[in-house]
Amino acid sequence: MKKTILALLVIISVSTYSSNVIFKSDKATILAGSWVWQKSTGGQNGSYTSTPKTLGSTKKLVFTTDGKVITYKNNVEIRNSNYQLTKGISVFDNLEHDLITFEGITYVIEKLDSRNLVIVNNFPDGYSSTFKK
Repeated sequence: MKKTILALLVIISVSTYSSNVIFKSDKATILAGSWVWQKSTGGQNGSYTSTPKTLGSTKKLVFTTDGKVITYKNNVEIRNSNYQLTKGISVFDNLEHDLITFEGITYVIEKLDSRNLVIVNNFPDGYSSTFKK
């Protein structure tokens, strides 16, 4: 009986670990590359919108498959740091979502596909930022 329970616990642990590794691997593969900032919206009452045109500057994020993110402003590197993909609770609906943390901020991944990335600060009155590959 003890062997059966121990075997079941090992299977559950391996399954949980494997699905998390698959999540991280798939997301990291899709995320890898250069993302050009299109716009940000949000703030109090969601009333603020900024774009490269309104700010007079561009922003680009380059994610690597080995967990690095390089931030560029007007094509000049301004930061080089690590990022982490996890699953966690969103402050918006208290449900589990895909999260990405970099430069000291955790974002909910609202959309990620081969051409589009939308991330939202995981705190009230945060900003939603849209990027294109």
